[in-house]
Amino acid sequence: MGSPVHRVSLGDTWSRQVHPDIDSERHSPSFSVERLTNILDGGISNTMLRRRVENIIQSDPVFNLKKIYFMTREELYEDAIQKRFHLEKLAWSLGWSEDGPERIYVDRVLAGYTNLSLHGVAMNAIRSLGSDEQITKWSQLGKNFQIIITYAQTELGHGTYLQGLETEATYDAATQEFVIHSPTMTSTKWWPGDLGWTVTHAVVLAQLICLGARHGMHAFIVPIRSLEDHSPLPGITVGEIGPKMGLEHIDNGFLRLNHVRVPRENMLSRFAEVLPDGTYQRVGTLQSNYLGMLVTRMQLLYKGILPCLQKACVIAVRYSVIRRQSRLRPSDPEAKILEYQTQQQKLLPQLAVSYAFHFTATNLLQFFYSSYSAILKRDFSLLPELHALSTGMKAMFADFCAQGAEICRRACGGHGYSKLSGLPTLVTLVTASCTYEGENTVLYLQVARFLMKNYLLTQVSPGSISQKPLPQSVMYLATPRPARCPAQTAADFLCPDVYTTAWAHVSSRLIRDAAHHTQALIRSGVDQHVAWNQTAVMHLQAAKTHCYFITVRNFKEAVEKLDNEPEIQRVLQRLCDLYALHGILTNSGDFLHDGFLSGAQEDMARTAFLDLLPLIRKDAVLLTDAFDFTDQCLNSALGCYDGHVYERLFEWAQKSPANTQENPAYKKYIRPLMQSWRPKL
Repeated sequence: MGSPVHRVSLGDTWSRQVHPDIDSERHSPSFSVERLTNILDGGISNTMLRRRVENIIQSDPVFNLKKIYFMTREELYEDAIQKRFHLEKLAWSLGWSEDGPERIYVDRVLAGYTNLSLHGVAMNAIRSLGSDEQITKWSQLGKNFQIIITYAQTELGHGTYLQGLETEATYDAATQEFVIHSPTMTSTKWWPGDLGWTVTHAVVLAQLICLGARHGMHAFIVPIRSLEDHSPLPGITVGEIGPKMGLEHIDNGFLRLNHVRVPRENMLSRFAEVLPDGTYQRVGTLQSNYLGMLVTRMQLLYKGILPCLQKACVIAVRYSVIRRQSRLRPSDPEAKILEYQTQQQKLLPQLAVSYAFHFTATNLLQFFYSSYSAILKRDFSLLPELHALSTGMKAMFADFCAQGAEICRRACGGHGYSKLSGLPTLVTLVTASCTYEGENTVLYLQVARFLMKNYLLTQVSPGSISQKPLPQSVMYLATPRPARCPAQTAADFLCPDVYTTAWAHVSSRLIRDAAHHTQALIRSGVDQHVAWNQTAVMHLQAAKTHCYFITVRNFKEAVEKLDNEPEIQRVLQRLCDLYALHGILTNSGDFLHDGFLSGAQEDMARTAFLDLLPLIRKDAVLLTDAFDFTDQCLNSALGCYDGHVYERLFEWAQKSPANTQENPAYKKYIRPLMQSWRPKL
């Protein structure tokens, strides 16, 4: 069996050797960790390239992350800007392209600790929504950082509900300009990253007004700061919004526009255009204006959201074989906490989620690449399905990864509360993803509308002129299935077809029930919008269950394709089983509701789930090693490859500036307080 590449620090004597408690976990592996890493990377060549990039970054002292836990907000901001500035020079010298794989690997190493991420989001919007001429002009300026751009959509009063955005862009035919204006306090752009101190331009989302008619949200490139001295331009009020729960290195900002004029050519016009006389022309649907957001959501899945949970799993699992506490039997030494079933029940499902989401993201990316090029050519036939899949997966990834990272943090006890563990930073980072680029509940409800529309198509009589083929992701809605689960033993629940069918059944039923309740209200005379709101909780649950089914099916199909890798297939099959069964047990009421599962069968599923835990536990460290995160990437005293947790925690704590500075409160408050109670002599 192959072994992972050992990349441990060589500072102190203790760090030159691997702790025996974690070393024992890597003896006699049941599968090749290196081969699994190659599979996760998409091939040996990708693994080799990634490691070359990581070595370049990690050997450069500018990219060191060790001091960030002790920095102020201002220091974090400057450090992140320095890293990005240095990275751009390095990338240019090495010939790394703007959208090449090297950039993804750099992001993985630096763990988001560079600024100007919204510059990339804005460039995505320009490439997705701009005409060929606009892309040529603005992409070159952005690529060379002659300008720095952010994406300004969210407002003080509106975020995910784009139709409610209040910023206006009124066309003036006399000057062939758009007048961009913030008409209310709540129309102030709020939250765009890099806006507070950094950017020179913004892609501003605003309601287009032409010849007195409103045409909905469109994107405009608006200069914000002078290219000479970086001062705000006339009509611009811009600043930083203050401290946040996390991401303190990013200067999230606010923006108010007071009748700011931009040329007609500054409206991104791939799918819509305003002619010189004010005539409005559109190609495709209004939803095509959301394409830039869709691209960003796709990148978030595998670059911004999933790595947080993967890293949390690595840290928590490694720590759980070093930390010893209590005894399984009175005569035993203290046990590794990963030996306890309760710890396995916390962490191993999160590990399963990490793998399930990896294969789902890989599958979705393939669909995205095949459909995105067609959309740019104004073939919108796949846009609704792509929107529903990307929207649903963004919401699900964010929800599950935020919950999972927090579970991992708590599973590390008191040390998980220390920033030096790396876990609090991961938790706050991924928690932000539950809101940005679309609040998750709103996104799930967008998926629900897609599901209801397609469910109703299945109710159309065969051969009807209104019958349309279902999108591939919802074909299961029209597939006959048994009304009862056929499982008779716990072992039957380890059959992928059994649990995949169970998820398809429950998802179909919840979608059907939500649609029927909504339709019944409408038939009774309730306004359709009111009817939707009165059944929204049902639709929400249906959308969540549909997303879970999609991930179970993707994981199952990915494992089936590994039949030429029997050892890896076996260990990943256990994770797939655990993932599907954990979801069934967590949502057991939905499976019991119509009798698809009986109480006895639920007990069987629980038995199968619990029996999987010790089997997966044996490979848990190896499965986290396969993610191949370097120590610098994790930046965790608890999660280093060598397992020297306590030594590293103590060493890092000594580096706190508080240990070398005079106590600022002692002379002013502590000493006077202590002396005031001394007896008067």
